Amino acid sequence: MVDPATPTSPRGGVAVVKRVVDVVVASTALVVMAPVLAVVAVAVLLGLGRPVLFRQRRIGWRGREFTIVKFRSMAGGGHAFSPDDDQLRLTPLGRWLRSTSLDELPSLWNILRGDMSLVGPRPFPTGYRDLYTPEQFRRHAVRPGLTGLAQVNGRNELDWEKRFAYDLRYVDHWSLSLDARILARTAVAVLRRRGINAPGTATAHEFRGTAPEQPEPATAGR
Repeated sequence: MVDPATPTSPRGGVAVVKRVVDVVVASTALVVMAPVLAVVAVAVLLGLGRPVLFRQRRIGWRGREFTIVKFRSMAGGGHAFSPDDDQLRLTPLGRWLRSTSLDELPSLWNILRGDMSLVGPRPFPTGYRDLYTPEQFRRHAVRPGLTGLAQVNGRNELDWEKRFAYDLRYVDHWSLSLDARILARTAVAVLRRRGINAPGTATAHEFRGTAPEQPEPATAGR
């Protein structure tokens, strides 16, 4: 498990370095991976038809919304987050794209635009905005990432409580060295293809909010 170091936050000079690394790595990857992107695009076009790209509004840095871009992996072309029918809509090609994380490659464009970073909490759909607790919303104090602390410690196998805990750990303990370790762990996680889907579903369980703590029942004589 990745162990974050001294608490800090991405600001000042280190924030500039982080952004430069994002731009250099994302632009280089887009050039080097261009043939792979082309092959996957053709495969999606032939296997699923149009649209080739999946676009969805997500919550980003400081709560600002942006449109994430990924390769489409499901039939039907719906844009709503509906895990209940994911099992029926997810195609064999889509399962392979998700298991290899090739569906995420177009999101490198989001990194170039500044919507995302290489490392950070994964961006969630805008429908989750009103379901967060104030503490959970702190995950948006940094740019969302292509990969993150939760991704290398279980990914979709984690329950929501653990996922948010990892996100907030990253926010509170961010460092360039932690980013480097997460990226290295991500390469291993992708090769092992673990945590692709949550138990009992083809993708991930939908977040329905955190139940408020119930007050303790009054006892006789109090």
